[in-house]
Amino acid sequence: MKRKYTINERYKHIVDWFVENRGHQTTELKYASDFELLMAVILSAQCTDKRVNTVTPKLFERYPDVRSMASADYGDVFKLIQSVSYPNSKARYLVDSARTIVQCFGGRIPERVEELQQLPGVGRKTANVIASVVFGQPRMPVDTHIFRVARRIGLSDGNTPLKVEIELTSHIPTEYIADAHHWLLLHGRYVCKARTPLCTECGIAEWCQYFGETSSKTAE
Repeated sequence: MKRKYTINERYKHIVDWFVENRGHQTTELKYASDFELLMAVILSAQCTDKRVNTVTPKLFERYPDVRSMASADYGDVFKLIQSVSYPNSKARYLVDSARTIVQCFGGRIPERVEELQQLPGVGRKTANVIASVVFGQPRMPVDTHIFRVARRIGLSDGNTPLKVEIELTSHIPTEYIADAHHWLLLHGRYVCKARTPLCTECGIAEWCQYFGETSSKTAE
């Protein structure tokens, strides 16, 4: 009979495994500055990082900094990003966010999540990504991968991204929160897939709630 773990035991074993086997990880988005990362994260909403990475080289070549983007024409930006999802809206978000940064923050990317969320196209998840990756804050951006993985493996039963975020950050040691975002995201992208989780290839299966339940049913 498979052992049942308490929530604290599950967190400890899973975090320890990722520390030992994955170490430091970061975003798969390609960027060379804080400004480029912000633009790339806005573009990545409901779109793959791989797709975003195909359009940003030409975009950043034409608009290499926040002030050049702030003076850009919506239509020209649209042409450069039209292969991503929702290009009309995102073209406006990129330009309007840059204009807001210039007008309200002196051309510097704001550090506080509350200020970042004042930028067009920047919700809590995007703000948390920037606060974490750029400014090293212990933030947990919860996207669809992390929301699914955290609930599936038994780290949270929250029914909203915010509830999952709060539960994850309250259990994961502060020094690992930034890395844990990438651990869970990449785990969801490549192992704990939405439709066909690769449980036999999963290093944390022993402590996974989903695997424990499915393997018990199979044994019956």
